[in-house]
Amino acid sequence: MVLRVAKTALVLGVALYTTLIVFNNLSDYGSNYEFVRHVLMMNSAFPNNHAMWRAINSPAWHTAFYWMIIVWEATSMILCWWGGIGMAVSLNKVLAQFRRAESIAIIGLTVNLMIWLVAFLVIGGEWFLMWQSETWNGQMAAWRMFTVVGIVLLVLVQPDDEREKR
Repeated sequence: MVLRVAKTALVLGVALYTTLIVFNNLSDYGSNYEFVRHVLMMNSAFPNNHAMWRAINSPAWHTAFYWMIIVWEATSMILCWWGGIGMAVSLNKVLAQFRRAESIAIIGLTVNLMIWLVAFLVIGGEWFLMWQSETWNGQMAAWRMFTVVGIVLLVLVQPDDEREKR
């Protein structure tokens, strides 16, 4: 039971954190949009960079990328809340019921991991060379979130007791 409570609390913690990320992206739209815009324009990459052909200078594309990130985050948020609340409701229920809710949470956490890995570390960090920017570099924050969410996912896939096999 203790592990079920821990799993549930961790998933709900990720759900809350992701909710605040989505809230901040919507309530402070301009600041966060600027981040995406500068990364896509690559305007703070190293001078004379031979990869500048990758830069996207279209405001329409900046907006599309930003909304894609927000929708991606919101999807993860909804799945984590759905799974976490389902886990909380089924804490004292049979294992199969808890596992159904846990499966939704696993999907939500995986979607969340993919945001940080694909959108920020791969596309932003490597394709748009965000790592070259001192100002518009979100790789450390992305790595932090990838690590936190990854640890929560690893806890989630642990068996609930010694008798259980995954």
